[in-house]
Amino acid sequence: MSFHAVSAHRAQLGEGPFWDVPTQALYWVDIAGKQALRLLDGQLQAWRLPEHVSAFIPCERGDALVTLSSGVYRLDLASAALSLFCVADPHAGNRGNEARCDAQGRLWLGTMQNNIGEHGEDLPVTRRSGGLFRVDADARVTPLLHGLGIPNTLLWSDDGRQVHFGDSLDGTLYRHAIQANGQLDPAQPWFGPHGRGGPDGSAMDSQGYIWNARWNGSCLLRLTPDGEVDRIVELPVSRPTSCVFGGPDLTTLYITSAASPLEHPLDGAVLAIEVDVPGKPCHRFAG
Repeated sequence: MSFHAVSAHRAQLGEGPFWDVPTQALYWVDIAGKQALRLLDGQLQAWRLPEHVSAFIPCERGDALVTLSSGVYRLDLASAALSLFCVADPHAGNRGNEARCDAQGRLWLGTMQNNIGEHGEDLPVTRRSGGLFRVDADARVTPLLHGLGIPNTLLWSDDGRQVHFGDSLDGTLYRHAIQANGQLDPAQPWFGPHGRGGPDGSAMDSQGYIWNARWNGSCLLRLTPDGEVDRIVELPVSRPTSCVFGGPDLTTLYITSAASPLEHPLDGAVLAIEVDVPGKPCHRFAG
């Protein structure tokens, strides 16, 4: 496969890629660098934020949500003004990590013990203080899971009855049935651990296969709906962190990555590759 970096930007900890179909724009974040980034019509724009940011998701009303350490905020894209939308996780010392919207436009936010120092340095994860929360368009917060280590991957079945969710501290991707009242059944292990790195963020294609970024594994794993490895996609970065399908036909796979001690030239870049199957679209926040 042929890879290219979408811009010259290199993140300390690139994460949370989101493809906005209406505007054909790519959104992502540099968590450690406290930046929200957007590539629109070939132009890169960055918003500097006061705290670590784990997700940057456009809203139906025209602004965007950013998940900061102290809460979920609205970001005015024109003025860069921030306004607090809600505090999903009140646990002191936690930060947001994985965040995506379901087909109803509700934000699902996984949180964890903060593992990033003020200058971007790594801090150890010593407790399972994270949780999973659902945030509705009216800012109502519903707790779903607790006792999480490092939440990663949020993908839903087409019928909305199941969610794939991972915990990198376990090296495992799980599957939860979603109850009629919106709560989750207990986790069922679905995939992992695996020798090629730890599970990070993922994207789902139109065939229901999951493309999982492997932290410290320099690859993506394409996983069948039954949780078997279909293929390994080798990458020119040490720490791929997540991926999303984009482009006019949703056949461009965008892959975020982080810096690493190996200092490969593309570490921290967003990579783009063309794949042979289209992906499923991202959903904006409904509020």
